[in-house]
Amino acid sequence: MTGADLTILLATPRGFCAGVDRAIQIVERSLEKYGAPVYVRHEIVHNRFVVEGLEKKGAIFVEELDQVPVDAPVVFSAHGVPKSVPAEAERRKMVYLDATCPLVSKVHLEAERHLKQGRHIILIGHAGHPEVIGTMGQVPEGTITLVETRADAETVSFEGDPELAFITQTTLSVDDTAEIVSVLQSRFPKMVAPAKEDICYATTNRQEAVKAIAERCDGIVVIGAPNSSNSKRLVEVAKGRGCEKALLIQRATDIDWDWMEGVSVLGITAGASAPEVLVDEVIDACRAHRSVTIEEVTVAREDVRFKLPRELAS
Repeated sequence: MTGADLTILLATPRGFCAGVDRAIQIVERSLEKYGAPVYVRHEIVHNRFVVEGLEKKGAIFVEELDQVPVDAPVVFSAHGVPKSVPAEAERRKMVYLDATCPLVSKVHLEAERHLKQGRHIILIGHAGHPEVIGTMGQVPEGTITLVETRADAETVSFEGDPELAFITQTTLSVDDTAEIVSVLQSRFPKMVAPAKEDICYATTNRQEAVKAIAERCDGIVVIGAPNSSNSKRLVEVAKGRGCEKALLIQRATDIDWDWMEGVSVLGITAGASAPEVLVDEVIDACRAHRSVTIEEVTVAREDVRFKLPRELAS
């Protein structure tokens, strides 16, 4: 297939969202303000290229707060943390900066509001994901129930007849979540819904952009990390919309050129934690093998910006 024509459909929007951009800026500004090293609890965002770039600038990534020297600044990741983490930082009198995406913080506030109003909370999300751990850690144990799948929604039960409300992880499949919500609402018609959908604008837009190209593509590559929820959802959306040949890759070096055999129209997108430089890298790799034409398919324009913490605002 070397030299054969290849049309690339670039899904837009793709790549960095405002929350990821803000989180990376918080680490970079912290390094400028405090000097290296600045510690970061968990990957700031789920992308090795980004993490390694920050490590070169002096960031040190750790899993838990007790790995951070008490006199060193620490940044909490964009996914959010349980309340116990900043409480422990306060107890140790540490300098800390919270890079939690404001749209995740919105879900945290919803959970607290429902708790104050006496409702039991259903959280739709993926067990073990840092965002879910952070959200569940906003309220006491036993006041929130995790629902992962439609099957969970069909069988979940509660003692007594509590007032219910649901919230969701921000990076879920829009369609899958709607299905789960529909099941829950049919079983618990008085369940309170979020005033505004919890799945974030960036997740929704990237999924819509993939839907817009999927039926035209022979193959789709999603640039993102294997532990990135929103990136994995993009692969699922592509397959669900008729492009069974959909692949998650981290870098251009991951492309299997045998897999590319028979692909004359290739869709390219990137998860919300993947920088545009990695998209360029994949396009350049395609150009080295094929004669490439690029068409950008745009479903939305994004102009969202989130403020930095006041400690770092210039």
